[in-house]
Amino acid sequence: MSESRTELLRGTLDLLILRALTLNRDHGVGIARRIHQISKGTFDVKPGSLFPALHRLEEKGWLSSEWGESENLRRAKYYKLTKAGRKQIQNEMANWERVSTAMTWAIEATSKG
Repeated sequence: MSESRTELLRGTLDLLILRALTLNRDHGVGIARRIHQISKGTFDVKPGSLFPALHRLEEKGWLSSEWGESENLRRAKYYKLTKAGRKQIQNEMANWERVSTAMTWAIEATSKG
């Protein structure tokens, strides 16, 4: 695996967070680990990006949170998807499909050109 990390495009962090929470609720460190896992190590989300995004998604009504105890017996804020958050995943995924298709066209056009 390459040592360089891929920077997240604006807006993709929201989708990654929502996607990371589709199966279970989790705390911030767990969400960062899950994003690293589902992106096969491509994205390493730092707390300075993750926690503001979690708060923003909660303000939008896509996540809810509650305090609980982590696996190392520390107090942690656990996040879970709301019904609106589950719907938003579909919107975000459709948008990502449009963006990634357009990028593929643009790359193929310039490499053939």
